Amino acid sequence: MPAEDPPESEAAPPAPLAIDRFPTTVEAAADEQRRLRPLVRLAPPPGFAPRLVAGLDVSMDRDSDVGFAGVVVLALPSLETVAEAAAVARVPMPYVPGFLSFRELPVLDAAMRALAARHPGVRPDVLVFDGQGYAHPRRFGIACHGGLIFGVPSVGCAKSILVGTHAPLGPERGARADLVHRREAVGYAVRLRAKVQPVYVSPGHQMDRDTALAVVESVSAGLREPETTRRAHRLVNAVRRRERAPDAG
Repeated sequence: MPAEDPPESEAAPPAPLAIDRFPTTVEAAADEQRRLRPLVRLAPPPGFAPRLVAGLDVSMDRDSDVGFAGVVVLALPSLETVAEAAAVARVPMPYVPGFLSFRELPVLDAAMRALAARHPGVRPDVLVFDGQGYAHPRRFGIACHGGLIFGVPSVGCAKSILVGTHAPLGPERGARADLVHRREAVGYAVRLRAKVQPVYVSPGHQMDRDTALAVVESVSAGLREPETTRRAHRLVNAVRRRERAPDAG
């Protein structure tokens, strides 16, 4: 007798595309987001207790195809920088809201590879992306996509809202409110410094809302952004300035 098809629940799940085969059109990228969204796990791994938190950032001109990426790894609870690496690479897709991962992950992948080569003993327990996670129209922001690609629990911490609304926040540091989109709580608005604009935190992959917020607060030093984002941003800007500087000779 011919073999029966395996039950649908036993079928192999879709795998993320390799970085070098990313879609380069909005239509194909949206299809890829919808295809991979079921792989996102909105719960941290058992016993999750991060000691090393990495911040990732990319700097580039809006119409440029060259990106400068940085990864900075901080130790908890000291917030000491224990490792960092940067990379410069071409990006395959222009900036389109909602599709940041297809523009930035290729150059972030180069930075993550540089980190592994320079610091082989440093393996981040969680990644904090300067962008959205679950708080995304298709629930698949760069933190979700990056968490899947790199195989590390991930958090999105953005400076602006892509989707959703929230109740007014108190002026004090630590004030927070649910970020809600289509009647679903997709993240938090949280003020990391008194009387300044909040940031918007959402889970990526292998993460939930409350743990994502706890991660961001654990790397906050009383400024508007977490130290992970601030130090990664400082690193990429330094690389950008160095690459653009005229030759000394």
